[in-house]
Amino acid sequence: MRVLVVTAVPAERDAVTRAFGGAPETVAVQGAEVHRRGAFDVLAGGAGPAAAAAATAFALASAPAPYGLVVSAGIGGAFTPLTPLGSPVVASDIVAADLGAESPEGFLPVTALGFGRDRFAPPPALVREVAAAAGAAAGPVLTVSTATGSAERAGALLAAHPGALVEAMEGFGVAEAAARAAVPVLELRAVSNAVGPRDRDAWRIGDALVALTDAFGKSAPVLEGWNRHDHRNRA
Repeated sequence: MRVLVVTAVPAERDAVTRAFGGAPETVAVQGAEVHRRGAFDVLAGGAGPAAAAAATAFALASAPAPYGLVVSAGIGGAFTPLTPLGSPVVASDIVAADLGAESPEGFLPVTALGFGRDRFAPPPALVREVAAAAGAAAGPVLTVSTATGSAERAGALLAAHPGALVEAMEGFGVAEAAARAAVPVLELRAVSNAVGPRDRDAWRIGDALVALTDAFGKSAPVLEGWNRHDHRNRA
């Protein structure tokens, strides 16, 4: 099965391809640089949900052969001490945490407005298998358009999405594009920082990239050999 992996930036893309060892084949897909190793095509699609959605949709539409799975991969910020720096996380739900409207009663998700959707759930069996292979925690991963920079905002997100493990900026965009193409989706992250006040001195981006390589290397056999019988993304 062919797998499309979409990251935000080249450093994340390179961390994924290092999991396979050796130098990847580099191919140009409609002007985008894709690193190809066996069944995996790894693309740095850009930061944020819009860029991620556009890059994913373009890659799916222009592929010479269909992909069987799309993976959003990269680093992210953790909400809880259950996901310490450098630990991997697999999304049980991919949630658009700030897609909606403000109201006097507080934030209203897009679903409360009567249109669209605000989450995708990857195939549960695949989530379990990847979490077991990578030694990863499984739980909701929030997609935001603006990275959290205060304790107040972190608290508000957790209040709205109890149990959320990680915040990132691309997963929902990747999932939206994959759903339009009827391809199942997964999100795999490694923790680089705590969600809250921005303290760059406390970030461990290098460690998170190493953890991403390790997690993806352990997960790759599961992803490549996964049986699509459990492929439907549920709302």
